[in-house]
Amino acid sequence: MTDLDQGQWAAGLTTNDAVIIDVRTPEEWEEGIIPGAKLLNIFDAHAFMAGISEMDKTRGYYVYCRSGGRSGQACQIMETQGFKNVFNLNGGFSEWQGAKTDAPTL
Repeated sequence: MTDLDQGQWAAGLTTNDAVIIDVRTPEEWEEGIIPGAKLLNIFDAHAFMAGISEMDKTRGYYVYCRSGGRSGQACQIMETQGFKNVFNLNGGFSEWQGAKTDAPTL
């Protein structure tokens, strides 16, 4: 896992293999998202593990939560499952200065 500041994290999103993962709750998701994010609520352990089990472990995963703690945990879990390129957004969504959008309805 690599902790990235906003500039580094945003730069990584420009790669073709970048996947954005939001590990917040559905309630937090409804407050807005980083465009292109997929919701995998880390508090729903079964759904989170099922979700990552279906992912290509060779891609780059850019993970965020509200403040950076849960996303750090998610990155660690993903690494134990064989993911090599996981990147945590320091400060999370609450400090994100990049593009934001309304969340799609779940």
